[in-house]
Amino acid sequence: MSSGVHEQRRRAIRSGAVYCCLPVLLAALYVAATWSGQHRPAMLAVILGVLTTTGLAMAAATRLVASKWWMVPQHIGAVCNLAGYVALALLDGGVAGPLGIYIPTSTVLLATVLLPRAFLVVVVLNTIGYAIVVLYGDPAPPGYWLAHGLAFGAAAVLCMRHSRVLASLRRRLADSSRTDPLTGCLNRRGFDQRLAAALGSGRPVTLVLLDLDHFKQVNDAYGHRAGDDLLAWVGQELRAEVRGQGVAGRLGGDEFALLVPGDFRLDGLRERLPSSFGVASCPADGRDPETLAQIADKRLYADKASRERSAPSASVVAAARARIGTTGPSISFRERRRHSIADPGWMSIAQTSVAMVYLALFTAGNPYRAAMLAICLWGFGTGLAVVLGSGWLSRARSARPLMLLFAVSSFVSCAAIAVLDGGARSPLGVGILIAIPLLMLGMRPGVAAPVALLAGALYAAVGVIAGGASAWYVTISLVSTFVISAACALQGRSAAAQRRMLTRLSSVDVLTDVLNRRGFSERFAAVPQPGAALIVADLDGFKQLNDAYGHAAGDELLRWVAATMRAGTGPSDVVGRLGGDEFVIMVHGDAAGTVASLRAALEQRTGVSFGAAVLGVDGDDFDNLYAVADGRLYQEKSARKDETARERETLRG
Repeated sequence: MSSGVHEQRRRAIRSGAVYCCLPVLLAALYVAATWSGQHRPAMLAVILGVLTTTGLAMAAATRLVASKWWMVPQHIGAVCNLAGYVALALLDGGVAGPLGIYIPTSTVLLATVLLPRAFLVVVVLNTIGYAIVVLYGDPAPPGYWLAHGLAFGAAAVLCMRHSRVLASLRRRLADSSRTDPLTGCLNRRGFDQRLAAALGSGRPVTLVLLDLDHFKQVNDAYGHRAGDDLLAWVGQELRAEVRGQGVAGRLGGDEFALLVPGDFRLDGLRERLPSSFGVASCPADGRDPETLAQIADKRLYADKASRERSAPSASVVAAARARIGTTGPSISFRERRRHSIADPGWMSIAQTSVAMVYLALFTAGNPYRAAMLAICLWGFGTGLAVVLGSGWLSRARSARPLMLLFAVSSFVSCAAIAVLDGGARSPLGVGILIAIPLLMLGMRPGVAAPVALLAGALYAAVGVIAGGASAWYVTISLVSTFVISAACALQGRSAAAQRRMLTRLSSVDVLTDVLNRRGFSERFAAVPQPGAALIVADLDGFKQLNDAYGHAAGDELLRWVAATMRAGTGPSDVVGRLGGDEFVIMVHGDAAGTVASLRAALEQRTGVSFGAAVLGVDGDDFDNLYAVADGRLYQEKSARKDETARERETLRG
């Protein structure tokens, strides 16, 4: 196992120990400051026992970091921690005492880090522990245990749901970063990873390289759209060929590869795909990726030279385009934002639902019952509006101020209900704090932190103004909430960093380091500006370069072209590679001037044809602009061919 995984586990162990120890250390400070109270020596003994158990569990888990048993000491430590929380709550006034909040807050914290099955075990154990405190601890205000249990339970479920959604998004982004967006095959990065892993296993495998016959002529005769559709069909056929046995990859342009265990027969593929093939096997031909790739590439070019090749006919291209399926689900760049917007709305719905249950069952004689119900209905309605409007808000520029306004409204409403219900220690008093962990988990720290501080200040103000709670009750509730909120914020920041890395990998072409098809189309859709232009560029004679000097020479030229395009465009312009030798550029200035300067720079090494289309003049989206620009590119290419033909005729004459 890699040292990076070990270090990640060590960090998780250290973080878990910190989040377990901080509440216990706060309890120790509370016991020392209130030593004249009941059961203080027994509480101190429990605290020392919890700290000792946590330290031993951390030491054991650190020793076992390279073992599959590394989580066992942590689980034992978590159970001991829960037992300590139960004992402290029983010794200090039950669920309504200052330390009664430890069990439900730990449930929220564990909801963000545990898998659903493990979290279900935690829920059962924590519910049993909380029930023991309710039954055998000091009596709590009517409805206190129900309101707290349901409210913290809802917060835990929503935090777990948010964490699972983001984990699913990261998994799909990871898959997307290894997948070619046009064909659904693995991209070069993904295929190289699978090849290295297969060779590392020591089992026999076969590497097959294939290159479509005269693919460039398909592009030239029918346009890049037809060529793209043909490539998508080829990818579909290759994936079907090795499904359940191996993997298919698109290495670039019309170059594909297969990786299959054992031997592989090409007969079926030769009949369906007009391609040249090169095959190399491990261990017979080599044991490392470079050797296998070189041998397969040589055999591919030998296959090219050994037979008569012809470009796919119009009927073959049309049939292939008609049989294209889907390449897999797409990932919207607004998906995470939509979930992060909807979750506070769900929290508001859950909180107000719990509050209305409490009001219906336990506040028959409260003179402010109607006012509290009205506030709950307001919170429920605004939360529902946020949930239903999350799709629109994820696209709206005004989303941030609207969500900040919603958050302030929610916290102020919770504070008003707490004041009307008797203060910070009332059953509904903790409602001000419950939403903070989810807020820190789902929103950017720079936005969430000020709102969280406002909520904490509101809770403290309720404790001072409305009374009904000791300073220790308010302090411990605040500190416990902010400890788990800090944990959620760190997890959210780590998840955001992983998403950014995976998003970049899924949107950047691994060979040239410019945007790939997926990344360019998303960037173009995200910043549509009137007057922006789409430029399509296609290298002249690239296929002949590959055939004459090999794919390594073609790859080097593509990297140089991409670097030259980036250097020759402005800071707000965007360069992308759609595949093969086809590049696209989004410019916000003079398209004709950009084309002229790029042509002069690129023709130092290669001929290039261009086509341009202007947003708002030639089309309103990427697909329409691409069709227009591609048509103009082939008009230029055709004109250049005619000019070359006339020059040759003149020379002959």
